[in-house]
Amino acid sequence: MKGKITALIALTALTYSCHLMSGKNANENEVKEAGSGLYLIETTYGNMTVKLYDETPLHKKNFEELVAKQFFEGLLFHRVIKDFMIQGGDPNSKDAAPNEQLGSGGPGYTIPAEINEQLIHKKGALAAARQSDQVNPERASSGSQFYIVHGKPVPAAELTNVEAYINNGKRQYLGYSLFNAPMNAAIKEKVTQFQQEANKDSMNVYLQKIEEQINDSFPKVEFKYSQEAKQIYQTQGGTPQLDAAYTIFGEVTEGLDIIDSIAKVPTLQGDRPVEDIIMSIKKI
Repeated sequence: MKGKITALIALTALTYSCHLMSGKNANENEVKEAGSGLYLIETTYGNMTVKLYDETPLHKKNFEELVAKQFFEGLLFHRVIKDFMIQGGDPNSKDAAPNEQLGSGGPGYTIPAEINEQLIHKKGALAAARQSDQVNPERASSGSQFYIVHGKPVPAAELTNVEAYINNGKRQYLGYSLFNAPMNAAIKEKVTQFQQEANKDSMNVYLQKIEEQINDSFPKVEFKYSQEAKQIYQTQGGTPQLDAAYTIFGEVTEGLDIIDSIAKVPTLQGDRPVEDIIMSIKKI
């Protein structure tokens, strides 16, 4: 039972969680039905065409509205990690000083998570950045910051390890949710009491009740890659370690080579490119 209190109560931060400014959650009722269309991301290294997914209507509509307001004009891809991703959308990056730390800006709101496990972090996937699980257990997305996956080919054996990694995280997340569920308020109260009293044996008796609930529920949410997804990762590549934890809301349909060009630029501390990579986004 050692360590269960940590696994159940405190969420483990994902390795590449993005640190962003928190804000008010966008009201789902205020988001109108998303439209359709492709978008052109113009950069100093060339252009990429992105298609937004209908499966994530809140993120799609938000992106459309920001483009219509010219929100992204003149912003930077301020965080670049080769074989991982390129990230932009921080309004503080516009005309930012060369030594300025970026990555905490946004429009003042977040978007409810629309995590779809059928959508994977293949090369070219367009996804929403967010704060880590520790401070953002609902996994709400930044209102404006996004990343485009660079990644690399992933061997089959590594995908098996990633499945185990994702499922370990899902068990922890499920444990956190069950521990804080109203139906388990009495258990939570007892665990807190015994933890304060340093009575580990009694605390573990109640944590075992949560563990049993996890074991009953987990088979319904267990993550497993389809053969198609495995084939994509082994050939096209991507960053599967982020799957099932971030909202993917689109993909690059033209200009994958531009991601390659941006991903290999020299960077400073904090992964900011030495030379600014400026973006402009327009509806096609």
